[in-house]
Amino acid sequence: MAIASLRGLSYWYPGQARPALAEVDLEVGDGLTLVAGPSGGGKSSLLRCFNGLVPHFYGGRIKGGGEVAGLDLLTTPTRRLARAVGFVFQNPEAQLVSPVVEGEVAFGLENLAMPRREMRRRVEAALSAVGGLALRQRRVTTLSGGERQLVALASVLAMEPRLVVLDEPTSQLDPEGAAAVIGALAGLPSVVLAEHRLDGLAALATRQLTVEEGRVREGISTSRAPEPRRPRAPGGVAWRLEGVAAGPAGPLLAGIDLVGREGEVVALTGPNGGGKTTLLRTLAGLLKPLAGRVIRRSGRTAYLPQDPGVLLHRPTVRAEVELTLRRSGSGELAQVVLGEMGLLELAGRYPRDLSAGERQRAAIAAVVAGSPALALLDEPTRGMDPAAARRLRDVVDRLAGEGCAVVLATHDRELVEAVADRVLTVSGGEVR
Repeated sequence: MAIASLRGLSYWYPGQARPALAEVDLEVGDGLTLVAGPSGGGKSSLLRCFNGLVPHFYGGRIKGGGEVAGLDLLTTPTRRLARAVGFVFQNPEAQLVSPVVEGEVAFGLENLAMPRREMRRRVEAALSAVGGLALRQRRVTTLSGGERQLVALASVLAMEPRLVVLDEPTSQLDPEGAAAVIGALAGLPSVVLAEHRLDGLAALATRQLTVEEGRVREGISTSRAPEPRRPRAPGGVAWRLEGVAAGPAGPLLAGIDLVGREGEVVALTGPNGGGKTTLLRTLAGLLKPLAGRVIRRSGRTAYLPQDPGVLLHRPTVRAEVELTLRRSGSGELAQVVLGEMGLLELAGRYPRDLSAGERQRAAIAAVVAGSPALALLDEPTRGMDPAAARRLRDVVDRLAGEGCAVVLATHDRELVEAVADRVLTVSGGEVR
């Protein structure tokens, strides 16, 4: 029996002439329904239907209808749908509200006035399911992006919903974290999951769907393998860390001695919470080292944080790129930068109205415009479909070819194999 169904459903966001979803007929039953497709194709819009965010929160126009757990999606308030449907967003930062992890996982249960003993049992079981028990007493502000994803998922699992809906839950996770999530999903009765990273998920899925241009079809196309990395000849010293200790609340890294060169691409890998972001932020000058020295060559430093939304504040994507070009004094044309990341059709859009993958591309275009001397990219393929990831690889190649020193933190093995001259593992306070 279907836990959810959509019947002839079409949906238009406010002010949009083109539907985000077009004539969707879909039934969701037991097991894992895996949803893939290009960025901006409608995956997130489809998922938002199941908990009523479309149309109740986002507004706009809707045609057709649907049900989930016996509740009508168009007439049932979202607060009631939320008891039946657990939802993890693309950007988990947006749904974390408590200062401490344990309180965050318990938050929904407290709102249901659940008895304390049962609440403790569920919190422990949910954190254990995602491999997050060690995070229980941590402050949310000290968590890495991947750790926040695990906490957001645990918060949903603790509610024991009938349907779990996940929007790119492994996008920032190391292999161990991704395996923990996949293991947790295997024990759930009904899951709908949208993801670009299909490793381990395709074999688990009972059904595979592709959403493209708002239409849903059966099956998922596999992406082609990345082209082999082109050899480079790095130049002079571009940045140096000498005896650096760093961390947001005490030393997470200590005794770090590293050198990077012009035209070199360095990839930072390692477990969630190991210090990759700390290293990038210290190198960018956003986090003052607790000890040691950070030396950068002259020129602009471009920094892409894990959450691209914190960068985007202009009225259009084009305006974001033009602001960087103007401040850098570059004669580069915004049209060229936008075209490089496949953003020409989105140039006039408000960045925060874009899908996560489109927003990621917009943020990358905005930071790398104007020939930076040093480019620091934190999880740059987050939310990206394969075509966008290939564009990113081309951009990284171009930057390195122009003498820019690139350092990127990533769990994306294909990206590392395609662009990295050197790979550093950041773990246990050390860099190897």
